Amino acid sequence: MTGPVLRPLLFLDVDGPLIPFGAGAHELPGGYPAYGTGDGANPLLARLDPALGSRLLALPCELVWATTWMADANAWVAPRIGLPDLPVVSWPDPSEGDGPGRTHWKTPALAAYAAGRPFAWVDDEITAADRTWVRAHHPAPALLHRVDPRFGLGPADFTTLAAWLRRHARPQEVTT
Repeated sequence: MTGPVLRPLLFLDVDGPLIPFGAGAHELPGGYPAYGTGDGANPLLARLDPALGSRLLALPCELVWATTWMADANAWVAPRIGLPDLPVVSWPDPSEGDGPGRTHWKTPALAAYAAGRPFAWVDDEITAADRTWVRAHHPAPALLHRVDPRFGLGPADFTTLAAWLRRHARPQEVTT
């Protein structure tokens, strides 16, 4: 017997996907748009586009913070873009095995948090090593979507995410 649809998880990084950084003057001649001030806490918070929240909430998924901002994402980021408090992935201590060409230290923790559920992950540090690790260690579909940190999440990213998330929602088994 099937019940409600079990929506995939969407793991959100903040720096890069939501707060763009690193574009040069030739890429953004007018500089980054500012949506208010950083309120002294972090001047980059002014780069948070308030429209991102409604676009994220419209996706067929469960949103989860996957950022080193940890619970601060609920205090500083969520209100600026119109998101409710979201669950937060707890991170392990980084190990000496982390580094270029290796699996990102977030990758095993995200697969463990997903616990066999389909998930998408948006981050600016995803590599082929992460995709290979997830294919080998996670039994459900996963989309590891690298976002260009110079520009953050844009229309093409949302199109890709929405299509993938719709394909991977599944009915939840109900036992009576």
